[in-house]
Amino acid sequence: MMKQNSYSLSMMSLTKPSQFIYSDEELIKSFQNGDQRAYIELVNRYKDKLINFVYQFLGDIEQAEDVVQDTMLKLYEKKHYYKEIAKFSTWIYTIARNLANTELRKRKRRKTTYLSHMSNEERQYDLPSIQDDVDQGLHNNYINNRIQFAIKQLPDHFRTVIILRDIQELSYDDVSKIVGAPLGTIKSRINRARLQLQAELQDLKSDLRSN
Repeated sequence: MMKQNSYSLSMMSLTKPSQFIYSDEELIKSFQNGDQRAYIELVNRYKDKLINFVYQFLGDIEQAEDVVQDTMLKLYEKKHYYKEIAKFSTWIYTIARNLANTELRKRKRRKTTYLSHMSNEERQYDLPSIQDDVDQGLHNNYINNRIQFAIKQLPDHFRTVIILRDIQELSYDDVSKIVGAPLGTIKSRINRARLQLQAELQDLKSDLRSN
C-alpha cells in the first residue's frame, strides 16, 4: 500500500491537458526534487496508455488496472532510479511490461496447479471459446475480439513488439529500448508478427468488404 502522504490513483483528477507545457523528462526531474504535482501530471499522461498496454497482455481490465497501480507506486517509490540517459516513456513502459510479465507467470503457475487437481473428464471443459462474441450479433465487437484473440495467440516476443509499435504507436527505437533487443531484430519481429496476424485474420477481409 502507498504511504499516507502519497497519491493513490483513485484520489487523483485525471483530466488530461490539451497541450503539454513540460516534457516528461522535465516532470520527472521536478518530482525527484520534491514536486508532487509533477508526479500527478505524469500519472495523468500515462495511466490510460499503460492500462491499454497491459490489457493487451492480460485480457483482464481489473488486473491491468492493478498492474498500472503498482507501476505508478514504483514510480513514486523509485523515482530516483530514473536517469536522464533514457526517455521517461521507455522507463515507465519497461516497468509496466515487467510487472505484466510477472502477473502472467503467476497466472500460469495458478493454472498449472489448478489443472493438476482436475480429472481428465473435467479438463475437457477448460477450452477457450469466442463463440459468445459471434452470438452477440455485434459485428464490430466480433471483429475487435477476433483481433484481440489473434494478438494473444502470438508468441510473447512477437506480441510485445506489435502492441508497443502498432497499438501504443511507439517508435521502433523506443520499442528496441523497452524490449532490450537490437533495432534490426525489433523490425524483423514486427514484420513477422504482422504477417502472422494477416494470415490469422485473412477471413475478415472479405467480411469487411461485404459490409
